[in-house]
Amino acid sequence: MNITLKETKTIDLTLVKELYQYAPWAKDRNLKEIKKALSNSTLVISAWDRDLLVGFARVLSDKVFRATLWDVIVLPDYQKQGVGSMMIEKIIFHPLLKTVDRFWLNTKQPDFYEKFGFVQSHEGMVLERKGN
Repeated sequence: MNITLKETKTIDLTLVKELYQYAPWAKDRNLKEIKKALSNSTLVISAWDRDLLVGFARVLSDKVFRATLWDVIVLPDYQKQGVGSMMIEKIIFHPLLKTVDRFWLNTKQPDFYEKFGFVQSHEGMVLERKGN
């Protein structure tokens, strides 16, 4: 398996919609909504195994203080193989987000995010970086 990460908002929306079928919160999204969400996102990361979209994540941020991770999805056959970790690391260390001191997300998989320093709070999962 040779996974490639791409950083682009220009992506085949039908492939994203197909991937969304594996996420209960995103199953009913249509192509128009997906296109608007991607165009309004600060950062979009996709993971590819050749021509197969195997992972996806996007971020909304002010690029100074706060960033929120959305739609972090990995195909079931590619889970627990490092794809999600690659995407999260790409996001939290991305140059656009280097001064962000608080990343936030909402998840039902807190154990996965804790290994990156996220902690559970009343706001969801939070990663706080000091001294950026």
